Amino acid sequence: MSEVLDRFISYVKIDTQSMEGAEAVPSTKKQFLLAKKLYNELLEMGAENVRLDEEHAYVYATIPSNLPKDREVPAIGFIAHMDTSPAVSGENVNPRIIRNYDGKDIVLNEEYTLLAEEFPEITDYKGWDIVVTDGTTLLGADDKAGVAEIMTMAHYFLSHPEIPHGTIQIGFTPDEEVGRGVDYFDVPGFGADYAYTVDGGALGELEYENFNALNIQVVVKGMSIHPGGAKGKMKNALLVSMEFQNMLPTFANPAYTERYEGFYHLDEMHGGVDETVMSYIIRDHDAKKFNDKVKFAYQIATFLNTKYGAGTVTIRECGGYRNMKEMIEPHMELIDLAAKAMEEAGITPVISPIRGGTDGARLSYMGLPCPNLCTGGHNCHGRFEYIPVQSLEKTTEILIRLVGKYAVFTEEK
Repeated sequence: MSEVLDRFISYVKIDTQSMEGAEAVPSTKKQFLLAKKLYNELLEMGAENVRLDEEHAYVYATIPSNLPKDREVPAIGFIAHMDTSPAVSGENVNPRIIRNYDGKDIVLNEEYTLLAEEFPEITDYKGWDIVVTDGTTLLGADDKAGVAEIMTMAHYFLSHPEIPHGTIQIGFTPDEEVGRGVDYFDVPGFGADYAYTVDGGALGELEYENFNALNIQVVVKGMSIHPGGAKGKMKNALLVSMEFQNMLPTFANPAYTERYEGFYHLDEMHGGVDETVMSYIIRDHDAKKFNDKVKFAYQIATFLNTKYGAGTVTIRECGGYRNMKEMIEPHMELIDLAAKAMEEAGITPVISPIRGGTDGARLSYMGLPCPNLCTGGHNCHGRFEYIPVQSLEKTTEILIRLVGKYAVFTEEK
């Protein structure tokens, strides 16, 4: 196996699934298993200033510049997250490599088949080698592919000290999937002028726009009473919740939107007659449209409280992030250099908005401009996740070439 594939396979076999709603960071202690492994590997390969946050599981390391002391170039950082999504189990991941993929359906197990008709983009990789799951778990390419690619890039430069490069900073984060990936990230200590998250999708993706986002809980208080004597007394929180949902615009739904179109997404609902809690994510790239969406949710709550009584509907805001575009646009050389690195690697850059967020979105507002690079993965957060081996290898090459672009940054600029 190639080095990046070998690393990827070893990382995905470590269960690092994060957990929604936990107060601690990391939300699951098992994320430390990968953090400690990466810490030790970085030490072994000769990285400097390697450190593990023993409380929050962040891993940091430095590859010092080997340029002449009179050559000043930006310190560039690369960041990926170690956790996997709570949506599907990450325990006992059993990856399988389909060599020389024939462009047809891939049987994962007796129950699940990765259908080429349902996921037609996989046919673009006919003749490639594809890493898939066994159908019982997610794969974890989001974002252990990014971790493996950064680690392989780091090993390359540490093994080839004759190749010129500026200072390279490396960071691995926990809990990105539950929105807390940079809660305790040490931006000053990280020491990068600019950074890239390696947390995108298909080979060639390059992103510096993401949703403005807010997570909310809509809490509906009802009045439970025996249905035999409920007339004029019962207030069914389930029905009021349905009314709230039905007042949202039908087509402002992720199932009907794409590219820059925003949405309301009912992600979870539980409860009964006495109380119901609905979890929503509200998203839009356009700041005004996003604010209008949030305002409209509150207007619905006000209307229902007028109809059913004060305190019936309460909205709790549970975190979010902003579109990094505003923070990246003053530094568009980040995008230009990444695009050139892709082109030199024989890959056509595809600059498109992220229909989601990354650690980089928050880091950009913490003073570290941080666009997003591809990993090569597809179908994240599910059992149909896959990644071509050649995409792992090519993304690693892109990272190496990108570091090289910064080594001559002042000359090219």
